[in-house]
Amino acid sequence: MDSGKRTVFKIAITGTLAMVFLGMVLVSKAPAGCGSSEGSKPGAIQPQSWQGPARFSPVSFVLVADDERSDDGIVGFWNVKFVSEPDGMVIDHGFAQWHRDGTEIMNSARPAASSNFCLGVWKKTGAFRYTLNHLALSSDPSTDTLIGPAQIREDVVLDPDADTYAGTFTIDQYSLSGHLLAHIEGKVTAIRITVNTPVADVL
Repeated sequence: MDSGKRTVFKIAITGTLAMVFLGMVLVSKAPAGCGSSEGSKPGAIQPQSWQGPARFSPVSFVLVADDERSDDGIVGFWNVKFVSEPDGMVIDHGFAQWHRDGTEIMNSARPAASSNFCLGVWKKTGAFRYTLNHLALSSDPSTDTLIGPAQIREDVVLDPDADTYAGTFTIDQYSLSGHLLAHIEGKVTAIRITVNTPVADVL
């Protein structure tokens, strides 16, 4: 091989080795999020680049409901009853669902024409303690006219077994102009409804 060909050959080899070395450096510094799957199982999720160097250990999704840190025991389906004080009269009962996203909905025993659904938001205020704020739009069923917004507030304590809760409530009925028309307060109690709860238990 003449000297010219040897020079070209050396240049080609040197360039190839440089490119291989550069590629190895770049791969070693690449974020782990979408990079090598070496040492991982198919479908495993690798740590993202902001989590530090990849350890290539499999990671799986965890449902919030299965997270041991979750303490939202109030979440679920409930049979609720409202008893006014001091007269002890049952003024309402129905079904309520407390959702994990901090919202709530109740299907009241009030006549449907008077608006028997109310929507609420809740938050945890302490160990087994929760506060709830519902709003509803009340109507006069005899005239089918809107009366105004009603606000129902609850402060409840969940039983440690998470099967019942009890606490206090207030109901304030307002006119469309915001004038307070009625105020009721009393005790609220609830029993959890499960997939095995018979109808007889909610009557």
